[in-house]
Amino acid sequence: MDSLSLTPQIEAGIQHMSESVFVGLCRTVGISQQVAVRRDVADICDMVRNQARTSNEIMEMRSGSDREGFRMKGSDIDTMYWFKDRVIWDLSQTQFYNVHKQAPILSVSSESPPGFTLLQLLTPRAESRVISALVTMNGGHYISSSKYREITCSLVLPNSTVHGPCGSGVFEGSLEYDTAHCFASDFWPPSASSWIDRCHTWPQPQVVRDIVRSGCHFVAIGHKLGNHESNEWRISFSLAEQKLVCSMNHCQFLTYGLLKLFLKEVINNGVGDNQKLLCSYHMKTAVFWMIQQNTIHNWCPQNLLKCFWYCFKLILKWVYEGICPSFFIPENNMFLSNIHGEAQNRLFVRLFDFYKIGLASLLHSPSLRSYIVNVLYNPRLSICTNEHTLVSEVEFDKEMFREIIEKSSLPLSDLYHSMKYLNIVEQLTVSPLTQYQVLMLQVLTTSFLQSAAFTLQYIYSSTKNKLMYIAERMSCQMLKLTAKFGSISHRLYIAMYYYKTLRYTEALSVIEMTKVNLAQPYVMYDETVDTERYTEAVGGQSWSTKLRDAVALDIILHNRIIYINELMTEQMVSLQNHKPVLHIPPLVVLHMLEFLCYRHIDTMRAKTALSDLLVLLYHDQGVYVAVGLRDISWQILGICQQISGNLQAALYSYQQSLRQFPLHKIQSATLMRIHELRF
Repeated sequence: MDSLSLTPQIEAGIQHMSESVFVGLCRTVGISQQVAVRRDVADICDMVRNQARTSNEIMEMRSGSDREGFRMKGSDIDTMYWFKDRVIWDLSQTQFYNVHKQAPILSVSSESPPGFTLLQLLTPRAESRVISALVTMNGGHYISSSKYREITCSLVLPNSTVHGPCGSGVFEGSLEYDTAHCFASDFWPPSASSWIDRCHTWPQPQVVRDIVRSGCHFVAIGHKLGNHESNEWRISFSLAEQKLVCSMNHCQFLTYGLLKLFLKEVINNGVGDNQKLLCSYHMKTAVFWMIQQNTIHNWCPQNLLKCFWYCFKLILKWVYEGICPSFFIPENNMFLSNIHGEAQNRLFVRLFDFYKIGLASLLHSPSLRSYIVNVLYNPRLSICTNEHTLVSEVEFDKEMFREIIEKSSLPLSDLYHSMKYLNIVEQLTVSPLTQYQVLMLQVLTTSFLQSAAFTLQYIYSSTKNKLMYIAERMSCQMLKLTAKFGSISHRLYIAMYYYKTLRYTEALSVIEMTKVNLAQPYVMYDETVDTERYTEAVGGQSWSTKLRDAVALDIILHNRIIYINELMTEQMVSLQNHKPVLHIPPLVVLHMLEFLCYRHIDTMRAKTALSDLLVLLYHDQGVYVAVGLRDISWQILGICQQISGNLQAALYSYQQSLRQFPLHKIQSATLMRIHELRF
């Protein structure tokens, strides 16, 4: 596979195949613009979330493949958490902290393998979790990684199990997660200073400066061959790695993605979990080294398979030698603890078999096989690698809006939090932002304004003075503002507000207009969209315009905020079960509000609205009521039927709610309502 040994015909064939695989990866992993959306959206969320935290609150950062911009089936969600206490490398660095507010923790690495350290608490004051994890060694108090891991394992999500340095589990039945409670240092590790000196051509100097200024983290796991395995901490460069991945060009990123696919679908395919010695972190490390050592001079679509093969050969070399040098601390051999002896020999034989097969081993990848076969059978096939032609405008919009909505549900509990978030958004708008970040802030602002409006109304609803009228006017103004730059569905929050304040006619007026908007054939909701009509209606227009005129989103109710009294029980129960929000399909909310309003005005129209909701739930095939949202949707139908006096129908609807996937954890609320019907 070395380029010098290839004939021009074979070289041309590999380039042609590289282009085809590039196209396949763009469709599997994403074009550069899609990856940029994912990263920009995550950046904004991290900024808003962490700037809103007080000095005593825990900090949070997404890490791993999801944060880097990958969206691959089976990938888990990795999140890191840390408190205000900071790790220092020498005692002189205590001058930068108020030791009365932040407990200084000293890194002591003299007795640990490269890349690992002990953490010594220097003051008697610290978080209770830290105090509980202390052990005494050499006359000092050290934080035990194993104790801290056990204590924090299930802090974020109950019933998590220890996996490496993380608490792991499965969220909502299918999504695997890893949560790591760690410590942070604002300073770059002295043991990684040689990395700075190596950065001649990559990454760029400004990226190096940014990485060094960002410091590092410490995750709760020791070296298996260290002197203090249960008490040691591993130095983590997750934030630095995110910045490095973001500094890759798209071909380098896709090479990394190709290695991940090859590892998952080929190398580890059919291998038992205890024999999966290589992980995606090794793949990423190989790409980092290849880029920095400038082994490959032209990372482009035509050279994609060469780039992949050079990286694969480097990994093969590492396995043969039993040495995988950490990118930041090369003295840290990441193979030392598990890839040695017989296990190392077996892995080398397996990899060498793929090496002998050559690029044909990629045919074992289900994700890429069809693209390779297509070229093999059609060697004259013309392949366009222009990314703008690989994903249609509609497909791009669909993923972009999905990405934004999935990340937009930040925790809201009271008026203070809503206003604090709004203040942060205002500050961010004066900073240089990408077009995707602007759109993300637009969606976040609608959420914050809606929450503030309903909270304000609740606070002053029991008063009968001038303050109440001022609060109501402010709430209405905020909700009307969200309707101007939110999605079609956001208008339903105005209808909810009018219903809550007993203005049924005004609520119905908003509902009728929203019903007309939602009925347009070009409206995009979740995965449902008429591509041709959507393109005709809003193709080429700004994303703000598309969001306002052609996108419907689920209604999100934060469970700490009361929107309408009829759903208070469900919100309370869901919150008790650690679910911060309810997600409700817009048409379900529309028909519910229509019924609730008309029952005070027109009994016949109320029956029609209830019938419309019934037909929607009975006949929808997951188009307008997603399968995951059917628990709350059937619950709402049951509530409306119970209010109307049709108790038998309500009982059936509640029973249907219990049969659905319990996304919102409202089963006890359902059982309470069934008990009310029977007694």
